[in-house]
Amino acid sequence: MLNRIILVGRLTADVKLKYTQSGKAVANFTLAVNRPFKNAQGETDADFIMCQAWGKQAENLAQYMGKGSQIGIDGRIQTRSYEGQDGKRVYVTEVVADNVQFLEPKKQGNQQQPQQQAQHKPSYTQQAPPQDDRQLEPLDISDDDLPF
Repeated sequence: MLNRIILVGRLTADVKLKYTQSGKAVANFTLAVNRPFKNAQGETDADFIMCQAWGKQAENLAQYMGKGSQIGIDGRIQTRSYEGQDGKRVYVTEVVADNVQFLEPKKQGNQQQPQQQAQHKPSYTQQAPPQDDRQLEPLDISDDDLPF
C-alpha cells in the first residue's frame, strides 16, 4: 500500500498554530494548488487543500511563512471524522505534511524578504515526528475552531 502526495502551492491565509494538551505544536493551513489545465473560459482553476504539519516544522511554518507564500509539501492523505454540533457525523480529508519545503525566502515580521537580499537559499526542510507518536496524543480542538 502507498499513501504519498506531493503538492506545490501558496498559502491562502496565515498558518494557524496551536498546541496539544501535551505541548506538541500543530499547524493547520490551506494550500492553493493550480490545476495543470485551463477551464472553458481560458482561466487556470485551483484546488484548495486542507493541510496539517506537526512539531518544529509546524512552528517554523507559522513563524517564517504567511499568506501567499509558496511552499512544497510531501505527505500523506488522512481521513478522520467527528460529531458536529448538530449531532451529525462530519468527515474531514486533509494532507498531513511529513516534509515542508519553503520555496521563497522567509518572511520578516509581516513582510517577505526582497529577492535581492537573499544571498543564498537555505533549505528549511524539517522532518515530522514519527507517525505513531502523533496518533497517540489527542488534539484539544473545539468545534468552533473547525472551518466548517
